[in-house]
Amino acid sequence: MFGKLLAAFISPLGTSLALGLLCAVLLACAGRAAWRRLGMGLGVVALAWLWLWSTPLVSDALRGAIEAKAGPRDIDAVATAPVIVVLGGGVSGPRLPLRPHPDLGASADRMWHAARLYRAGKSPALVLSGGTVRTGDGSEAEAMRAFLLDLGVPDAALLIEAASEDTATNAAHTARLLLAQGIDSAVLVTSALHMPRARQAFERAGLRILPAPTDFEVIDVPFDVLRIVPDAGALQASARAMKEIVGLLAGRFAPSGS
Repeated sequence: MFGKLLAAFISPLGTSLALGLLCAVLLACAGRAAWRRLGMGLGVVALAWLWLWSTPLVSDALRGAIEAKAGPRDIDAVATAPVIVVLGGGVSGPRLPLRPHPDLGASADRMWHAARLYRAGKSPALVLSGGTVRTGDGSEAEAMRAFLLDLGVPDAALLIEAASEDTATNAAHTARLLLAQGIDSAVLVTSALHMPRARQAFERAGLRILPAPTDFEVIDVPFDVLRIVPDAGALQASARAMKEIVGLLAGRFAPSGS
């Protein structure tokens, strides 16, 4: 819960709202002209900060820099390993009667890529890592299992890790499961934006990680004026990128094996 609140605060929208609130307080309560000027200055900074990160041009630049460090984009460049670990990333299970099947959302790319890797012979087994979410019944891992079965991956090749709640516990529970079987390396499948932070967490948990990123968001797009016009989707994407950066920095100070 604390981590999610922190992520909301450090997001462009969260920081802009905080600066805007401080601006309002200074303008309403400050009796001195200097304080009022400071309040007006904070208001301008809040608007500029929000505009900056809501432009597709800046959002793409930030996310592209992270995705460039994710790992190979070509399946042939991914090395073989005893197991492929697939992270759920917000997959929601079914909830009858309104939703009879899992809701995969953007995470569908991860399962699709995992199936490609399996068919390419990169590993004979897959660990599906993801616990229960509030938006559906059952775990993310079970929802992923249903989709991978539909993609033709045999049930005998699928292992379930359904206790994790976030990236850190994905890493801790999966590492414990694999190390107990004498497995110390794995191909890791997650979104390219998430890969640097996820790889860091899994390596701190004691596994040697071979990254196999997917779900690349940033592509070459010709410039036009709309690239500097505020966009809600770009603002949300910037917030996700900042969450990854802060998580990566925080992970550098976390004790290994935690």
